[in-house]
Amino acid sequence: MSQDLAENYAGAFSGHLQPGKKAALLIVDVVQAYVLPGSPLYLGGEDALASNERLYAAAKAAGAPIIFTNVEYQADGADGGYFFRKVPALKSFVKGSPLGAFPPSLQPSGQDVVVTKQYASAFFGTTIASTLHSMGVDTVVITGFSTSGCVRATALDALQNGFIPLVARDACADRHQAPHEANLFDLQAKYAEVISEADACAVLSRKA
Repeated sequence: MSQDLAENYAGAFSGHLQPGKKAALLIVDVVQAYVLPGSPLYLGGEDALASNERLYAAAKAAGAPIIFTNVEYQADGADGGYFFRKVPALKSFVKGSPLGAFPPSLQPSGQDVVVTKQYASAFFGTTIASTLHSMGVDTVVITGFSTSGCVRATALDALQNGFIPLVARDACADRHQAPHEANLFDLQAKYAEVISEADACAVLSRKA
């Protein structure tokens, strides 16, 4: 096929979604496992962590809802099923592991919602959808780790649960730039809007 990637996708995957009336910030798995050198899941996400900190401050200033997710398994990983077996590094999230903690620079406050999950999507097997609906939220600004894993799965499920997913590219990271960019491209094409940190701040700062 002689077409380049943009030409190949043009027309078939060129639609766009506009932010709705009320947005929430959904911070997916921004925990120590991904930002501490030496961790099996370390992905060098320091710049993305800093972007998350700025987005968190913007959401706080605007009074926008904020939801954090983390991952936790019982000691034998039985509650992680085949996912836990497939990805050995998930042992980093066995209950009590310091790698499952939130970074000191990005801690939930008493007003934020924290949802603990066992699988990739923040929506799978959790109460996030009903919580967002009860808040009157129709748009989620999604950030976190990793782009090709839990961020992608969460953005897809946000769409399938009736929310407008906006993925803040600067606040996401992956183990390698290639899957990071490939998944952002595919999310933009099919399931979400991929936006800058500045645009994400503007969406979070809007009043319903």
